[in-house]
Amino acid sequence: MLEITAAVPLRGRCVRLTLSDGTVIDRDVTDLLRGPVFAAIARDEAAFRRLFVSYGTLVWPGDVDIAPETLIWDGPYPADEEARRPEPFIRLHLPAG
Repeated sequence: MLEITAAVPLRGRCVRLTLSDGTVIDRDVTDLLRGPVFAAIARDEAAFRRLFVSYGTLVWPGDVDIAPETLIWDGPYPADEEARRPEPFIRLHLPAG
């Protein structure tokens, strides 16, 4: 099962993820930062940039995380993970500037 092994915040609410198989994918997580648990991360750049990886997924202080299958596959894990690899650099829309 693929896991996230490293994460680097990019501009806006984008993040570069390195997976356990060496694949590097960029994700714009803006649409995932909804609801009160994500409020500080969604509005505060410094809070967003405090992300780290724990137990194979993306985490922020205060026990805030996003499920790895959502970050890697944009939904549930596929039934046959070997047949469907994550596409690098999908869903990335860096803000201009």
